Amino acid sequence: MTQDKTIYDEAGDVDATDGVVSMKGPDAVDIRLTPEAAEETSERLNTGAMKARGQKYFADPPKN
Repeated sequence: MTQDKTIYDEAGDVDATDGVVSMKGPDAVDIRLTPEAAEETSERLNTGAMKARGQKYFADPPKN
């Protein structure tokens, strides 16, 4: 596993062909997943995104 610490601010592209989900993203990300693996990955990404948003919010709460 690489130790690249780059943080990307662009979303990857997702498509489905012949029952296989393909995802291409920054830094040459190119993966193919079963529908089941794609759904689980989607749920995990959403959970991680919500957690990260909460961390950012509580680290720097909005000022009124």
